[in-house]
Formats: sequence, structure tokens, C-alpha cells
Amino acid sequence: MITLSYQSGQPIYEQIVEQIKIHVMKGYLKSGDVIPSVRKMALEIGVTPNTVAKAYQELERQKVIVTIPGKGTFIAEKTKVSVDKDKLKKIEGIIKGQLVELKLMGYSCEDAVKLVKKIYENL
Repeated sequence: MITLSYQSGQPIYEQIVEQIKIHVMKGYLKSGDVIPSVRKMALEIGVTPNTVAKAYQELERQKVIVTIPGKGTFIAEKTKVSVDKDKLKKIEGIIKGQLVELKLMGYSCEDAVKLVKKIYENL
């Protein structure tokens, strides 16, 4: 379910958050589906429970999952992540940096748009 990259530079908890959100987006995880407990997920992917707990806290903050004490952790109903303006600004900065690299490599605006579209469609 979750594949981690220790060389990516992205914190492990963020990789967990991102991959669970992708699984929801692709329909692999649906509203009401149970996800493993913090301890079970930590054992499955080989990280500390604190790392998984941090990821789950972020997913709850974003309303992607909901934890019901004594019952478990579930994919939330009608999961739709609201726009976080600070995060959007950070993403714009990342995209801008990558577009600079593409432009330096000789990519036209149209080529860059095609590349982004291809990546977006493969999510």
C-alpha cells in the first residue's frame, strides 16, 4: 500500500500522507474504508509509530481520514481537501523552480504544459 523512498529528501510522514491521498483520489480507498492502526501501519512499512501518527494527524487535519476511538481509523466521507493558501504558495514556488529548469533545458511553454498534463493524467 505504501512505498517509501529514503533518498527522496521528502520526510517519511509526508510520503505516507501523499500516498494515502493518491489512493483515495484513484479510488483504491473509498469513504468508510478502514486503514491500519498506527502500530500496524508502522510495522507494515518499517517506520516508527510516531512517524505514522504524525501522518495520520495531518490526514485528519486535512479531513481525509477520521479516527473513531475504540473503532479504528477510516477514510472520511466525501473527502475533499480544502485549499490551504500557504501550501498553495509553496507549491507555486516549487513549480516555478522546476519550470525554470525546463526553460533552461530548452522546453517551450507548450512542451512544459504537455509534460504537466501527462503527469497530472497519470496520477
